[in-house]
Amino acid sequence: MPKPLVKSGAEIDGYTIGECVHAGGMATLWTVTHPDIDLPLLMKIPRASEGEDPASIVSFEMEMMILPRLAGPHVPACFGTGDFAHQAYAVIERIPGTTLYKRLPDLPLPYEEVRQLVAKIATALADLHRQNVIHHDIKPSSIMFRDSGEAVLIDYGLSHHNHLPDLLQEEFRLPYGTAPYMAPERLLGVRDDPRSDLFSLGVLLYFFTTGERPFGEGETLRAMRRRLWRDPYPPRGMRADYPSWLQEVVLRCLEIEPVWRYPTASQLAFDLAHPDQVKLTARSERLKRDPLSVAWRRRFNQGVMAPRAKSDVAAQIASSPIVAVALDTVEGAPELNEALRVTTERILATLPSARLACVNVLKLNRIAIDKTLDEQGSNKHIDRLVALRHWATPLKLDESRLSVHVLEAVDPATALLEFAEMNSVDHLIIGARQNSFRRTWLGSVSAKVAAEATCTVTVVRPPRMDAAKPDVGVIWG
Repeated sequence: MPKPLVKSGAEIDGYTIGECVHAGGMATLWTVTHPDIDLPLLMKIPRASEGEDPASIVSFEMEMMILPRLAGPHVPACFGTGDFAHQAYAVIERIPGTTLYKRLPDLPLPYEEVRQLVAKIATALADLHRQNVIHHDIKPSSIMFRDSGEAVLIDYGLSHHNHLPDLLQEEFRLPYGTAPYMAPERLLGVRDDPRSDLFSLGVLLYFFTTGERPFGEGETLRAMRRRLWRDPYPPRGMRADYPSWLQEVVLRCLEIEPVWRYPTASQLAFDLAHPDQVKLTARSERLKRDPLSVAWRRRFNQGVMAPRAKSDVAAQIASSPIVAVALDTVEGAPELNEALRVTTERILATLPSARLACVNVLKLNRIAIDKTLDEQGSNKHIDRLVALRHWATPLKLDESRLSVHVLEAVDPATALLEFAEMNSVDHLIIGARQNSFRRTWLGSVSAKVAAEATCTVTVVRPPRMDAAKPDVGVIWG
């Protein structure tokens, strides 16, 4: 292999090398400029000299394959790569600011601040997983934030792409990653489950709210293997003011078996965005770890963490969508609401891990002052929440899969579109009202939602007198 040509002032494929801004264990980062690119750039160059860890070369090959395939605000834009025949490199956008690692001296952070931070990271993970990539190195130093607020995930050398060869899996027996954040199944060679990233994010959430890592700093394989059977200390046993809903979320992320964690990053982000809707279980009240007898049974239970069939990232995400149904609980026709329930039930029947959000919009006046109570003296907001739950009762959903939301807005269509966008809704079900002169000229809520939504929209009409089933129209966003 030729001697690397990297030094300040050198030119590689049209990129002029500036200063070295970071020297990590597997790669160095240099500022670069290019006459055709008017953006701050970084060139990432792997360590490939004599005596370097061979994993740094393999991981960089993975990064060069994955980075150019990624897009969106949650990943750094990639402008070019070079191979090892001349000089291996990857040129990416330079994101202003620092990584989340800089916040470690401030731990523990306020609960509300961490909730907002981790919700953004979960949203970024959801976007990454939809691109068939599992990060496998979620930790503070792999996370940045744009000036516009979005979380950005960096460093893809340990990642797995569902449609590419996994060179790390093929060439190395031991798992590579950051020990305190590594999911239990990674120790058994499982690299194709996106819920591994949710475990790592759970470690970060625990760490940033308690100041302690749930599994300590153990770097040895023996120390890491304990998490195959040993659960962490519940945060409420460490901090008396720890919110029950937050412990529920943290301990669900840190479940040993992936199947007991959140099925998708989108569903985790949804709970973090709506803490009042988190379904509390026995996890939320725990003050102590599981007794040793339970831990020992896990350790010697041959069925626990047994080898499993290859996972399909896209299929797993598709089977666990966030479904929202928009209901009018006040003026909505009973026939239409029943048709919406029939359609919703039919959709959920094929998606056992889906989450349902029942949404109603309390329309506000543009000029007049709105009253919180109706003519009978009842609170409008509370009455609608109760009505939404009553509507959903026949669906017989587990409480962890159901949430109800009343939005207050002047424009119902815009409110529904914003709710779907902010909560990563995959499928929105909405009713179409009967024709009227006003709707003909001004347009309907369902028409605007169907036209502008970025997710799949199903528009339901009440059944005709001579029909047995509701009319359903699906618009793919």
